[in-house]
Amino acid sequence: MLGSTSDGAPQGELVTLMAAVASRNEAAFKTLYERTSAKLFAVVRRISVSEAAAEEALQEAWVRIWNNADRFDPAVASPITWMTTIARHTAIDSVRRGAERVSATAIEIDEELAEKLPAPGATADGLGGPHLRRCLDGLEADRRGMVLLAYCYGWSREELSRRFDRPVATVKTVLRRSLIALKECLGGR
Repeated sequence: MLGSTSDGAPQGELVTLMAAVASRNEAAFKTLYERTSAKLFAVVRRISVSEAAAEEALQEAWVRIWNNADRFDPAVASPITWMTTIARHTAIDSVRRGAERVSATAIEIDEELAEKLPAPGATADGLGGPHLRRCLDGLEADRRGMVLLAYCYGWSREELSRRFDRPVATVKTVLRRSLIALKECLGGR
């Protein structure tokens, strides 16, 4: 079963990394992530309804890989096949449990916050209201809601975690990536 993965990582190297991860070696986990994350992201992105959902599913898959690495058996499957299966199932589970939550939350957030955004023509920290509104509207509803609740209303990461039914680490990741997207939309200001 030796050979290379589609990203060029030798199977033998991945088997060795999996054994180290099973022993809770964080450096090996980082290397495993670097070697395989692009492939796993491609798998979950094909299943997920959005890039944000794919990122969340991938993060959850990596937690599962870390927690279950001791169950990996190279006699049964290659490391990439084993990890792809975990990532695929995680994405499917995410789609199943998240479809209703995301749509209900999106409507609720938009209704709750629409009137609280700067009015057209108003300014917010020197930015025109319409420009800021357009950039916020460019975010998916759950991301937009998290950003507004966190930075306009002071919600903690833990409160957002409960509101959106996501792990705190995922909330932090979503906020960071959303702020990067907003900064790019606002011209890097």
